[in-house]
Amino acid sequence: MWKDTIVEETRKVREEYAAQFDYDLEAVYRDLKEKEKQSEREVVSLAPKPPNGPGAYVNYLRGNRG
Repeated sequence: MWKDTIVEETRKVREEYAAQFDYDLEAVYRDLKEKEKQSEREVVSLAPKPPNGPGAYVNYLRGNRG
């Protein structure tokens, strides 16, 4: 079976990072938010895109976004 070394490396790094926080997602989130604050890069939040599918846009406009 063919192995993608980039995918394997990414999964390994992700696993090691999560293990630092005992797989506590809230702790991972707090760490990422702290790194975001310390970064000199601009953080951009994009507006949500409307859903796709029949009638989805009408529902979106009516406020039914679930």
